[in-house]
Amino acid sequence: MYSFSPKLRLYSIVFIVLGLILFGAGYFMNHSIDDARIEHMMEVVHSTGHNAPTHSSELVGPQDHAAHLEHAKMQVHNQPLAAVHTIAVFLFALSCCALFFYSIQNAAHAGWPIIILRVMEAIASFIPWAGAALIILMVLNVTHQGHLFHWMDPALTEKGNANFDPILYEKKKFLNIPFYAVRTILYVIGATFFAWKLKTLSKKVDDNKGDRKIYASYYSWSVGYIVFFGFCSAAWAWDWLMSIDPHWYSTMYIWYAMVSALASSIAVMILISVYLKKNGFLPQFNDNHLHDLGVFLFATSMLWTYTWFAQFMLYWYANIPEEVNYFFGRFEYYSWTFLPVLIFVFLLPLLVLVSSSIKRNYKVVTTMAVIVIFGHWVNHFNMVMPGTVGPFWKTPEVLLLNLGAVLLFVGLFIFVVMTALSKTKLIPTGNPFLKESEIYEYPF
Repeated sequence: MYSFSPKLRLYSIVFIVLGLILFGAGYFMNHSIDDARIEHMMEVVHSTGHNAPTHSSELVGPQDHAAHLEHAKMQVHNQPLAAVHTIAVFLFALSCCALFFYSIQNAAHAGWPIIILRVMEAIASFIPWAGAALIILMVLNVTHQGHLFHWMDPALTEKGNANFDPILYEKKKFLNIPFYAVRTILYVIGATFFAWKLKTLSKKVDDNKGDRKIYASYYSWSVGYIVFFGFCSAAWAWDWLMSIDPHWYSTMYIWYAMVSALASSIAVMILISVYLKKNGFLPQFNDNHLHDLGVFLFATSMLWTYTWFAQFMLYWYANIPEEVNYFFGRFEYYSWTFLPVLIFVFLLPLLVLVSSSIKRNYKVVTTMAVIVIFGHWVNHFNMVMPGTVGPFWKTPEVLLLNLGAVLLFVGLFIFVVMTALSKTKLIPTGNPFLKESEIYEYPF
């Protein structure tokens, strides 16, 4: 049975405290920014020759200086919530994808991953924590204490108003505050319920030594979560990410966002599994299990790259203003993160993980796992920041806020996941496929 290392526990607490301090410093610095400094920031942006809007809403409504200043003030003061939103959505989706991967293995009666089922369950235990953060963010936004979602402004769908937006008026049957709030609560409560239910059934399978009726129920609930995840992962990508820029839409976006989280989830599984093995808690985990996780990491990295390129190529080629503007703003203001992210989530995995033998090298695969996780956090940064913070992100406040939010949530993630691992048997001894996992050997 795993015992949560006091040293690792201390590290997680240090991360949480340091994250709170850095985020707090960034928050107070952000709220001390006055109109004069915001006007100066606007002048600096325009003096570089960049004039593409980062958000399609900037093309609608009054275009005078006062309107631009008001929009810039909202973007600057969005920085704290945007930093939290980025990491909260990332870790919620990552945790849900771990449970999705877990459910796929159960539904397929796969034998090889049984050794690491408890690792997947532990990652899924973070769902309610990230979900709680997203519900708090939802409350702040729907009560207009935050302005991450431009479409929540009631003036935009009021006919005759100077800010009336016909595109948002047509979308208000889906993009309206009550329905958005209900959907957010549904995603969080639904995913939390499935994480609890599957973990409970997994323990029952253990306690009853693979009783067929209990295992059949375990299988059925795994299939149920796959269905739930299939619908809800698409919807929360629309709600929490794509609706940040509500004029823009993409039929590839739901796959683009989901595969990003899935690749990150597999990378986290690799890190935890190797950590447990290296510390003597999971000796059954061997090169073959590592190889298969490496295969999935490589495959999801390539799949994400395909969705990235297909989305970019098709919309760039179409050259429709509402669509291509999404990329213009990122090219002009986020050139440091938009294209360079491909190095971390495509180029390096392609060059390193294409070899079958390298996927058995613990140091190389864990290093690639860290790189992929970082790359996909940057990808989520690219999805959230341009539409919420706009061009005003190269500031000390944004650095402190994002670093603080990441440290806070990473520390909490380590604490919650490793605590969950310490409260259960690492090996699901009642699972009927355990023997297959113990003797599993990749044939090539």
